[in-house]
Amino acid sequence: MADQPTATQNLISHIHHREVESARIARILHDQVGQVLSAVGLQLAVLRMDFVETIPELGPRTSEIQDMLEQAMSQVREVSYELNPNIVERTGIAYALDRLAGRYRQSMSATLRLNIHSGIQLKLPLANAFYKVADLALDNVTRHSQATQVEVLLKSTNQGAVLEIKDNGKGFDTELPSSGLGIQLMRNYAEQSRGTFVLQTGLGKGTIVKVWSTENC
Repeated sequence: MADQPTATQNLISHIHHREVESARIARILHDQVGQVLSAVGLQLAVLRMDFVETIPELGPRTSEIQDMLEQAMSQVREVSYELNPNIVERTGIAYALDRLAGRYRQSMSATLRLNIHSGIQLKLPLANAFYKVADLALDNVTRHSQATQVEVLLKSTNQGAVLEIKDNGKGFDTELPSSGLGIQLMRNYAEQSRGTFVLQTGLGKGTIVKVWSTENC
């Protein structure tokens, strides 16, 4: 276990570089590809107006192409949005978790419930940490847990804010080396935001990942 912190720091560095690259690709999609598609759509509109009287059949055809362009632009915006690592900063923790849950619902067989207390507001460092812990926990659920029920809870209390991800899956032995790195990474994110990380699990007992912090008070 002596090399565990080094492995965790290497993974954090890798994730940071991946986020930087994702942000770069997102900007290319939004600023370059999106603008080109928009320009093509405008040119098609001009073309239709120029020839609507002399070539009437051009109108329906250009409309079909414009519809296809709108679909392509929507897909580009969606991919750009998902690639941008600043989703929490741009949209807030509630909406970011909602989108995260929607993405995982497409890849997991379990029923995923999202319970976010109305009007909750988190300071940005804590919100980012909560989002990253939720992403890691749901990724573990999808790949390993064999759960049928998953719940993500975000709430505020008089003592601060709490994030909890709970599943009814097979659980795991926390003493196994294969389980240590992911747990340490989640713990690291929590502690960076001055939060407290708790893991409750065991073979056949499901898993609860919880982070709470008084920093939001």
